[in-house]
Amino acid sequence: MLSIERLSLEDSQVLMEGATEKANEIGVPMCIAIVDESGNLVAFHRMDGGKILSVRLSQDKAFTAAISRRPTSFYNENAVPGNLTNGIQSTWDGRFSIVGGGIPVEADGTIVGAIGISGGMPEQDIECAEAAIAYFNEG
Repeated sequence: MLSIERLSLEDSQVLMEGATEKANEIGVPMCIAIVDESGNLVAFHRMDGGKILSVRLSQDKAFTAAISRRPTSFYNENAVPGNLTNGIQSTWDGRFSIVGGGIPVEADGTIVGAIGISGGMPEQDIECAEAAIAYFNEG
């Protein structure tokens, strides 16, 4: 029998708090998606003023980070013409995102889920995702 570690709703709310705090600090309304280790949505929050485009994109970023066990920025850097990973962004019916802002969430060395954030420039999305994970790890 396998035991699977995954984010709880309570864990997701902590991540959401950290991301929202950073988004408010930088003044960018974000869409924040939290998924379990298999990429299934656990929690979602669209801040007032969050972009319509960012609703799905944040979820796709979280999904990608969870199933690949890597930040989406890794694929943004590597899925370019001439590299062997080029084309991966067309998998999963286009859900595989290579836009920065999706980061796996680890607990005790195990990927337990992921966070995906969208609404600002990719650098801002990454900043909010990293802040959320730091906030989660502090608690």
